[in-house]
Amino acid sequence: MKNILLIEDDIEIGEVEKAYLEISGFRVVVEKNGLKGKEAALKEPFDMVVLDIMLPGLDGFKIAEAIRSYKDIPIMIVSAKNTEVDKLKGLSLGIDDYLTKPFSPHELVARVKAHLKRYEMLKNGTNGVAHKRFELRGILIDFETRQVFVNGELVELTVKEYDLLVLLASVPNKVFSKDEIFAKVWGYEVEIDTSTLTVHVRKLREKIEFDPSNPEYIQTVWGVGYKLKK
Repeated sequence: MKNILLIEDDIEIGEVEKAYLEISGFRVVVEKNGLKGKEAALKEPFDMVVLDIMLPGLDGFKIAEAIRSYKDIPIMIVSAKNTEVDKLKGLSLGIDDYLTKPFSPHELVARVKAHLKRYEMLKNGTNGVAHKRFELRGILIDFETRQVFVNGELVELTVKEYDLLVLLASVPNKVFSKDEIFAKVWGYEVEIDTSTLTVHVRKLREKIEFDPSNPEYIQTVWGVGYKLKK
């Protein structure tokens, strides 16, 4: 049974999240205070953390940053703060997903299951990569170590940034639709806020492109999706 830590100070929302996750077979521990939530996340062997941003004691961004510094587990923010700035800040800290309130409990469960499944696949080395490395005009992806180098320099990517780059590199010049990217990188097929993908692409470009505003590698195909230009 997978263990989920839920850090949520809204009692009603927390009860709904907990109930749906438990019905789906998860063990759920709820913390209403940010400081206690951080302490629990760092000390206990949770498989995933779902947290709000606006919390008493310590905000969700600081909790996510602390978790990511010590553990490589899925982190998902569920918050009423829905601006692109908030999403960009969360994703820059290495969170895996951002769900805005109000939300469907079924969607929450679907996303949790998808993230846990993907992390299990990564731990077991079953991500479907057939070759050990990929090279393209100064970019090197080492699939065995999950490291990316740009002109010989190691760049630090989040899990989702790396998975997104690997997907695009799997078939250079192929245009991947947004739905296809969400299905293969996030692991679920539900209606979502596409700004999540936009932010990930922007952050990835900032790390691998010489000029992110005029990208050489990751090209936008308007109205469709993205491709890695070969």
